[in-house]
Amino acid sequence: MTKADLVEEVTKLGDLTRRDSEVIVETIFDAVIGALRSGDKIEIRGFGSFRIRQRKPRIGRNPKTGTRVEVPAKKVPYFKPSKELRDLVNPAGQRPEPPKPPAEAADSAA
Repeated sequence: MTKADLVEEVTKLGDLTRRDSEVIVETIFDAVIGALRSGDKIEIRGFGSFRIRQRKPRIGRNPKTGTRVEVPAKKVPYFKPSKELRDLVNPAGQRPEPPKPPAEAADSAA
């Protein structure tokens, strides 16, 4: 789903123009971004929570040349889905089976 699809869904909900729906979606996104920039945690009950995680500086490698590159510390947004959302995405009885270890997979193929 794209932002335009989300605007279209909001427009279908009531007597709103497309422009009004765009303003609503933009306002929500701006509020989330503003809260994360100021270091706040956002919790939407039944959906999930957004927060900022701090990554430490590290030494990486340029995949093209293989040279060492210093990667600075940075903040990254993180989303944790709520239990309700996880249960809606993976209904009971339809949970995927855990992957088999490689040894068992090779035995069953023979």
